[in-house]
Amino acid sequence: MIFGYTEIMVVSRKTVTPKRRGRPATGRDPHVAFRIPGEMIAEINQWAKEQGLSRSEALRRLLDAGLKALRAKKR
Repeated sequence: MIFGYTEIMVVSRKTVTPKRRGRPATGRDPHVAFRIPGEMIAEINQWAKEQGLSRSEALRRLLDAGLKALRAKKR
């Protein structure tokens, strides 16, 4: 004889929040992307290497210097 047992399982009533897609937020500054010519990238890379900086840090410093120059020019 074959016996069949049907076991009723208790359904969990917890609400499950689905995982968010993508990389988790770091809480840091937002990512900004823009296109620049290859020649300019090469110049930035060379300047960064001379200064001992990463390309990102070099771009931040160059942009900061440019913005300071514009502010000084307005005065």
